[in-house]
Amino acid sequence: MSVENLSVASSTAARKGVVIIGAGLAGWHVIDAIRAKDTEIPITLITADSGDRYHKPMLTMAISQNKRASDLVRASGSGAANTAEVTLLANTQVTDIDPVSQTVQVRSTAQSDDALTTIGYEKMVLAMGAHPIFPKSLPQDLVWHVNHIERFSQLQEKLAAGSQHVAIVGAGMVGTEIAEDLLKAGHKVTLIDLNDAPLSQMLPAKATARIAKAIESQGIQFLGGYQVSAVARINCNSNDSEDGEKLQVDYAPLSTDADNTDIQPLEPLIVDHVIASTGLTVDEQLPAAAGVEFDRRTGIVVDAATLRTNAANIYAIGDCMSINGVACRYVAPLRAQAATIADDILGHEHSGYDHKPPMIRLKNKAISVMVTGVPQAAGNWQVKTESDDELIMDLIDDNEAVSATVTIKAPAVPKA
Repeated sequence: MSVENLSVASSTAARKGVVIIGAGLAGWHVIDAIRAKDTEIPITLITADSGDRYHKPMLTMAISQNKRASDLVRASGSGAANTAEVTLLANTQVTDIDPVSQTVQVRSTAQSDDALTTIGYEKMVLAMGAHPIFPKSLPQDLVWHVNHIERFSQLQEKLAAGSQHVAIVGAGMVGTEIAEDLLKAGHKVTLIDLNDAPLSQMLPAKATARIAKAIESQGIQFLGGYQVSAVARINCNSNDSEDGEKLQVDYAPLSTDADNTDIQPLEPLIVDHVIASTGLTVDEQLPAAAGVEFDRRTGIVVDAATLRTNAANIYAIGDCMSINGVACRYVAPLRAQAATIADDILGHEHSGYDHKPPMIRLKNKAISVMVTGVPQAAGNWQVKTESDDELIMDLIDDNEAVSATVTIKAPAVPKA
């Protein structure tokens, strides 16, 4: 039963039930898991957007496939809510959580007033995800991100005008995938990172050097070891840009020798768009209000077996949570996480969530990169196999056990 206003929600508040904050993949997975085992328990889903169901990882591949946001939406929020028989509070902001009275305060962003509505809960699931980090040098009014389908749609509309020059700041998984996607769509791409090669915060130099070589061989300009210091709008009086406006990206080597007076200022990049891919962070407002244990770097702390927070009757799932000090920001484990939360909420016996690091695959065609375990750039990486076509390395921990493995292969050459 999808609803469009808060008055309906307040009339059902006495029934309480489960309140889920966040309608991304994590929130909808929890709904699916609960409804598979209980079709009666009331569920209220609160989201700041429309609540549409889509697969977020597709955002880094969709531009070259000429897919619009509407093509990626599997079901509208209202339609999915009706099917699952949940109360959807779309375009609604949570302003406070009271863990003592077990209530949340919300207000509709679609209405002109700031009236607050109080909704009770028996169990709550925090599934609000994480949001992009924008360093001061990347002003949000000038810089894009592709962490949400609405922002992706706006960027795609701008790029539809024809071939353009796009600078991507941050060469982690997402930045490296977007770079190839934009290149395949016919755009000129410059990828900038603090490190000497892509994925350098995850993998050793021997592995990342191959990735850098592969993406550069495609025609992507990679600027490694550089820091963006400013992004500003400029007027080029050019016929090939909208209103003659472009963006100037100032950047410099991350570290320089102060005594070297021969270093010349770098010519700034002049581009049409800048995309930030500089990591994710979790907003601490709601965790603080709920009184749950929170780490600024990794998010909400949960019990590894039950995904309960330290606050009674409150769970967390997905990008906003961490297990044993490690942020959980991959899609693959969501289904198992949701099943555990559903069983725990419904009082069913369960064996507990067994967290296993997911297999990580870089979605680039220029090179095959697969990682298992918990990789980290620093550590005792040892070569297992090395040839022109393949590199396999193991990360050996203090107990001489393999804690991560990276496999890099050259792309297969199509048969004539």
